[in-house]
Amino acid sequence: MLKLLVILFTSSILYAQSLQIINKPIEFGSKRIEMTKSYIKQHYGKSVKDIVIQPRIILLHWTAEMDFDRSFARLNPEKLLSDRKDIVKASALNVSSHFMVDRDGTIYRLMPDNWMARHVIGLNYSAIGIENIGGNGNKAEDLTKAQLRSNIALVKYLKQKYPKIDYLVGHYEYKQMEKTSLWLEKDKGYRTTKQDPGKKFMSNVRKAVKPLGLKTPPR
Repeated sequence: MLKLLVILFTSSILYAQSLQIINKPIEFGSKRIEMTKSYIKQHYGKSVKDIVIQPRIILLHWTAEMDFDRSFARLNPEKLLSDRKDIVKASALNVSSHFMVDRDGTIYRLMPDNWMARHVIGLNYSAIGIENIGGNGNKAEDLTKAQLRSNIALVKYLKQKYPKIDYLVGHYEYKQMEKTSLWLEKDKGYRTTKQDPGKKFMSNVRKAVKPLGLKTPPR
């Protein structure tokens, strides 16, 4: 049996054992909540009263942007920015993520980790998203050792908080999850190709959290 976390709130900082999470919320008011409900109805065929999810997946990303403030600014607005022509036809709901990890390993919580965020096609309704500042040009595997340590700690924390989480997935692997019951996307033409957060980074995280028994996507 996993030991319960001792959690203390001090100002806007959450301490969970040695893990420190700074709350830095993005805009997520009634308009964004209603847009999220509409997304769930359109893409997953579910009529819901709220946007609470039952996490089953931890999904790791990189931002392809090397600056925290600029990355935060992209996720903060409720509506999708005009340059996201690759996904705007699917919904005007802006992309989001539950956590963001800066280059120095600082962890920020952007929204409640049991609300649905738009961060991955087909899996949002059961996936907690962790963005990492980096991936320059959407190609470079440049995430730092500090980010690696923080991702490992965050995965362990989330698995302990939500014992039913059973998958750890890199964004580049998301289409492999179509073979599982967690895949809900109804639009067969709505797919993108991803590289994040890099194969080496995923391999290193998986090695460190192997005792948790988290599954990899089907091949």
